[in-house]
Amino acid sequence: MKELHPITKAIRLQTERTQEKEHSTPLFLTSSFVYDSAEDMGAAFSDDTLDVNIYSRFSNPTVDEFIAKVAALENAEDGVATATGMAAIFGVFMTFLKKGDHIVSASAVFGSTHTILTKYMPKWGIDYSYFNMNEPQSIEALIRPNTRMLYVETPSNPGLDIIDIEYLAAICKPRNILLVVDNCFATPAVQQPITLGADLVLHSATKFIDGQGRVLGGVVVGNKDLIKELYLFIRNTGPSMSPFNAWVLTKSLETLHLRMDKHAENALKLAQKLDGHAKINWVKYPFLETHPQYAIAKKQMSSGGGLLTFEVKGGLDAGRRFLNALELCSMTNNLGDSRTIASHPASTTHSKLTEEERLSVGITLGLIRISVGLEYVDDIAADILQALDKC
Repeated sequence: MKELHPITKAIRLQTERTQEKEHSTPLFLTSSFVYDSAEDMGAAFSDDTLDVNIYSRFSNPTVDEFIAKVAALENAEDGVATATGMAAIFGVFMTFLKKGDHIVSASAVFGSTHTILTKYMPKWGIDYSYFNMNEPQSIEALIRPNTRMLYVETPSNPGLDIIDIEYLAAICKPRNILLVVDNCFATPAVQQPITLGADLVLHSATKFIDGQGRVLGGVVVGNKDLIKELYLFIRNTGPSMSPFNAWVLTKSLETLHLRMDKHAENALKLAQKLDGHAKINWVKYPFLETHPQYAIAKKQMSSGGGLLTFEVKGGLDAGRRFLNALELCSMTNNLGDSRTIASHPASTTHSKLTEEERLSVGITLGLIRISVGLEYVDDIAADILQALDKC
């Protein structure tokens, strides 16, 4: 059979059918697995190369199916699933960085990632340097002899900054620096960083991969040698994905491409409707021509994704009045849901940053992040426009 399209892989790759002849993929909701003999049991524990299930903290067929699908969609060799997206990020840092190492990271990262880099890494003797996503030419000057990793979100949270992944790979490859890309906002339906030169790609599967705000999960994919190291860390420290969550997520992947196409279609239409509104200073969306990195987004993304941001005039108070005036859109700190979500990063997800840190990554007091859902786009727009009138 010819090579399957990613859309087909997301639907058709699944656990081998059991003797029950089920059509839908089965859920292996078990903590452990049995053996045919004492010898088989002993071999399972003595030989790490054996492809055998021992305990669901180590591996589980349902979790393995989810990993295989994401790896296929990202053009990766293998992967590891984790309980949350933050467990994926922390696992990567702890596996590949040690005391005395240095990491270069974009300053525009999720608030909890910022906390790990600035609060916990220094305690363990791991140093960090931040660079501005809008000044990629500054990266090389930050690299030291002990730099082991370059970490970036693209698009970034919440500013939707875009950076050229191929440019980063050209910096990292000759220096043997691991390039790690958080692809959560784009998803593999929109962008495949490994194809562009990344070594490891990670996701909070809680977001668009689930798509309906039901379960938590994380996943990291890359080449087999790197994944083997990461797998041993996850296996031994315990932040493994539950089989039930994996089953929900692997079913969600069957509709990922359809959903992301619609999220992006709605988001672009909404961005165009809001652009130039009297109560907004600016609108930012990767596929709006006014986006500073529009050309890069068009080069490495198949769509602009499902998120947009804008700045309401009037700062913090206006931002809160806007949220309080919403009637349809949800106020929650999640994103990537079938339902449209509005949030105010300065007072929530990025509230731990100082004012200087927030402004350096474009998080102004009036910044609103919209995770555009799958509702009829005119209904989404009507709610946001009426809330703007009231703020």
